[in-house]
Amino acid sequence: MRTKVRVALVGLGRMGRIHAGNLAARCRSAELAVVADADPRQAAAVGAELEVPWTTDLDEVFGDDTVQAVAVATPTATHSDLVIGAARAGKHVFCEKPIALDRPATVRTVETVRTTGVKFQVGFHRRYDPDWVAATGRIHAGEMGEPYLFRTSLRDMKPPPVEFLAGSGGFFVDVTIHDLDTARWMVGEIVEVSSYGSALADPAIRAIGDIDTALVVLRFESGALGVIDNSRAAGYGYECSTEVMGELATTRIDRPQRRHYEWLTPGASTYGLNRDFEDRYPLAYAEEMEAFARCVRDDTAPAVTGLDALAAFDLATAADLSWRTGRAVPVVPERRDGGVVYTFEGQDTAGQGP
Repeated sequence: MRTKVRVALVGLGRMGRIHAGNLAARCRSAELAVVADADPRQAAAVGAELEVPWTTDLDEVFGDDTVQAVAVATPTATHSDLVIGAARAGKHVFCEKPIALDRPATVRTVETVRTTGVKFQVGFHRRYDPDWVAATGRIHAGEMGEPYLFRTSLRDMKPPPVEFLAGSGGFFVDVTIHDLDTARWMVGEIVEVSSYGSALADPAIRAIGDIDTALVVLRFESGALGVIDNSRAAGYGYECSTEVMGELATTRIDRPQRRHYEWLTPGASTYGLNRDFEDRYPLAYAEEMEAFARCVRDDTAPAVTGLDALAAFDLATAADLSWRTGRAVPVVPERRDGGVVYTFEGQDTAGQGP
């Protein structure tokens, strides 16, 4: 039986606890070695619950020779330093998206990690969801023929606290970035982004210069078109759905029921809806940790790289620019270094790109 990869989990907020639980019990190739958080009470509580050591000292984590990999699920502003610190300590790294809140830090992180030679996977969980994986596999196998239209929705039931939003990087970097990565993965590279946004659900969101509802239109390199609709305040529940229409076939990944039964009464049919991403993606979150452990164990490349994360960040930034300026933003996908890097007029190129 192959040895399990020992993974340290850093950051025990909501996503961190999800990852910790999966590493402790649901990943065949991984073993949760230790949990770490700045809050000793939180670290101690999760450590006791999962029966693993805990710490508040990252030097202790990075200096532990028995730890092979580190999963970073701390607030976004801390990602870059933690990823670089772990990589320089020789640890393979998983990091929640986005890598950083600005492009120079993102580029610096990707380039620094590359020099260390460790594996680096970024948390775009939809790439590991069974529905999206199956549909995308058939598209890439040619069963759809030429894709014509990409459409996706990502809607939260209610907005997170404004305090979180103020440090999230803005709507497009925090929310739409998932859809932009999905668009690239399923259909191909993008050459134009147009976006529209409004703050309708809460005046406090408008007050911090952010939005809660957005529409993004994409033009793909192939000529295909794309539409993304996003909301932080759908009200009825959490929804994430995608459709790709093509020459020979169309695929739809619709919102799954939270419970797989209907309640039928005269003139009505009801079923439970997902309330949040945790309800919708239990399999995807477990599989992305399992995939990370396998790429470390088997010395294979991760499915979602630092360059993929940079590409999605650049597209999200282009969407933000389009919203703020009221114009379409042409983007140029440049193939280099085993990936794609996007450039566009108005982009922050401080520090240049990889």
